[in-house]
Amino acid sequence: MRKLSLLLLGAVFGAGTVIIGAQMQGISGGAAIAASGDIYRKLTLFGDIFEKVRADYVEKPDEAKLIDSAINGMLSSLDPHSAYLDPKSFKDMQVTTKGEFGGLGIEVTMEDGLLKVVYPIEDTPASRAGILAGDYIVKIDTNPIQGLPLNSAVEKMRGVVGAPVTLTVQRGPNKDMIDIKLVRDTIRPQIVRARKEGDDIAYLRVSSFNEHTSENLQKNLEKLTAEIGKDKVKGYIIDLRNNPGGLLDQAVSVSNTFLDRGEIVSTRGRTAEETTRISARPQGDLTKGKPIIVMVNGGSASASEIVAGALQDHKRATIIGTRSFGKGSVQTIIPLRENGALKLTTQLYYTPSGRSIQGQGITPDMIVLQDIPDDLKGKDETKGEASLKGHIEVNKGKEETGSSAYVPSDTAKDKQLIAALEILRGTRKVEPKVVEAKQEKKVEAPLSKVPEAVTAPAMQPAPAPMEIEKKPESDKKPETDKK
Repeated sequence: MRKLSLLLLGAVFGAGTVIIGAQMQGISGGAAIAASGDIYRKLTLFGDIFEKVRADYVEKPDEAKLIDSAINGMLSSLDPHSAYLDPKSFKDMQVTTKGEFGGLGIEVTMEDGLLKVVYPIEDTPASRAGILAGDYIVKIDTNPIQGLPLNSAVEKMRGVVGAPVTLTVQRGPNKDMIDIKLVRDTIRPQIVRARKEGDDIAYLRVSSFNEHTSENLQKNLEKLTAEIGKDKVKGYIIDLRNNPGGLLDQAVSVSNTFLDRGEIVSTRGRTAEETTRISARPQGDLTKGKPIIVMVNGGSASASEIVAGALQDHKRATIIGTRSFGKGSVQTIIPLRENGALKLTTQLYYTPSGRSIQGQGITPDMIVLQDIPDDLKGKDETKGEASLKGHIEVNKGKEETGSSAYVPSDTAKDKQLIAALEILRGTRKVEPKVVEAKQEKKVEAPLSKVPEAVTAPAMQPAPAPMEIEKKPESDKKPETDKK
């Protein structure tokens, strides 16, 4: 059996299970028998209560739901990230981690009870069929979606590759109703977005860490470097704001893109034997030592914090923004055959200097606060790991709550981005205190279409932190919602 330790989501979960043996080590003889007897008495008590509920509750209960609730109650008493994943949740986790699914290629949001198209992803069934940004989807295969939760509507558009689906969209000021027939295809969400800032700086936005993140980051980095010119690039901006995390091997590989030596992260379990140290490969730095700015905020969690912590400890990047979420634990996904999976916290991770950011987060080298719109003031901050009930306390007495997760939709008002540009261009020094970046009249080469994932106006809550996944060594490769 093979142990799958997840730092964030789930990857190839069917590859093995976690060995949960020898948990009574250190308890021997009469003590072991007594402990075992007490456990079985408690299990008998649970069975008695279950039977009484089945027989005497005022309404006939859903027995499967009772068992699921009891399991989740047990796991939630451990920490906020341990949980039972029913078969559907387990499948969804696999899809998210794999980074591809059968769908249509539309990024949507919910508005007035209808799905509003943010934009169709290029070269997908949606873009080829003529779906337009601003369209409202009112029916899926003749079934109205008014009143459906966003996730449920999204699920209806996803499906088997090659399966047809008809969308009824409402378009334009006259609210014309149009039926559009599409055929589902394999969709790979764009998790790395890249652009030039002026003619001298490369900007790369990483929205999550799935199986394709490192590969896409490296391709975009090399492309931008070639477009700008190796000798003309003044530096790189890596935007990890509101990135909830992802796969451990991808966090390591992304870190190695900017490092060519030294430890990247270590994970430590209950015993010393469970400690793992992961180091950078030689000649891994694709930027050849050029200056790097990493932007984080209260929505940056888990794998994002591994990257920021590694580059900060090695003084390879300047971290700016606001304090990150502070999720420093590792979850193990244990497949349960056809019954879903168990997600169990099994390790904590540490930055190269030995820091645990659990409940504390990454503190930027330069804290830059955004101007928060009046209607969002007081709503822009994430609670952070330290505010979660039952979180593991590693830095007791030194914990910090969340910080702002707001990112303006207008890049000209993005003070953290402006500060990053000024630092790389040498017109501003790093100030290790809370600062407000100077407003520029214009940010050079702003996006004509700002990715919604970067600019979520903003105050839908930042994505929940993901559980980091450590994939088996035998594996070579290691939502607004998208359909």
